[in-house]
Amino acid sequence: MTNQTVILTGGGTAGHVSLNQAIIPSFLEKGYEVHYIGSKEGIEKEIIGQAFPNMPYHPISSGKLRRYFSMKNFTDPFRVLAGISQALSIMRRVKPVVVFSKGGFVSVPVVMAAKMSGIPVIAHESDVTPGLANKLALPFASHIFTVFKQTLKHLPAEKSACTGSIIRPALFEGSKERGLQLCGFGADKETIMIMGGSQGSKFINDAVRANLVELLKQYNIIHLCGKGHVDTALVDLPSYKQFEYVTTELPDLLHATDYVVSRAGSNSIFEFLALQKPMLLIPLSLEKSRGDQILNAKLFFEQGLAEVLQEEEVNQQSFLKALQLLEKHSDSLIKNMQEAESPKTPDEMVDLILQYAKTK
Repeated sequence: MTNQTVILTGGGTAGHVSLNQAIIPSFLEKGYEVHYIGSKEGIEKEIIGQAFPNMPYHPISSGKLRRYFSMKNFTDPFRVLAGISQALSIMRRVKPVVVFSKGGFVSVPVVMAAKMSGIPVIAHESDVTPGLANKLALPFASHIFTVFKQTLKHLPAEKSACTGSIIRPALFEGSKERGLQLCGFGADKETIMIMGGSQGSKFINDAVRANLVELLKQYNIIHLCGKGHVDTALVDLPSYKQFEYVTTELPDLLHATDYVVSRAGSNSIFEFLALQKPMLLIPLSLEKSRGDQILNAKLFFEQGLAEVLQEEEVNQQSFLKALQLLEKHSDSLIKNMQEAESPKTPDEMVDLILQYAKTK
């Protein structure tokens, strides 16, 4: 056992936190002390705080990396500089043997500070093409791991490798009975889970609610609608359960689920793949993103692992038609999922990260 310390960083969306959440127990079991650097008000503070209330969390200043004009683009560089200074102070105090970065804008000052402190940085990219934060982090990273093999062509060959997906064991420990009980559902209908990402999706929420009368004739609906998007008029509707966001309940809810409708964030779709849940993916449009979810969904569709409906095509009719297609093709999708490559465990991922740890 060792008393050495590691620092994890990443935030902005749940996707930039979930892998960190999965590997923290493995670091702790190996005797490492784990510290987390995140933003002051980001979703990572809430997720990590709930899952690991005794783990040190260090909030720092960070700017948002925007691809559009905003007056904040002129002030955010100063926030990044402040974040670097704060992260440097944390590095000097904590003295980590390695920093693991999952991306998101808060990670940029952290990886810069780690490089300046002579601490190895390991980055991780979940999407087909590297995100802006990881592009900025790349010169400061000792190594970067990817989920998709296709991502490697965008990265320096000498310091990149594909690990495949990493799935937390807790996901497999869910209970269908607990999930149904949590929602107040019976087992007489199949269940659809609707996920619009941690921020929710008005497109998806509206399409679901426009079709509720029709859908509830045949299905139970678990609707993860995003913070502030619960429709209070529908709270007591039988066979329909809304959540703003879930954390520890997710494994049970997924085990109670027969079909998933979701955005196409890499972490989520690989979790559905691991649990062999037929999925309809509605990726974020180019208007709202850099197109990473569109590429993720395209690859899953081409491999026969998902049905896809583009956000621009979502309306009451197209949504219902896509769901009917998902049910029709579900056996074929499950068969292809059973033949897909098995995910790595958090323990295996931690071993890969520690290969690069600084030795005393």
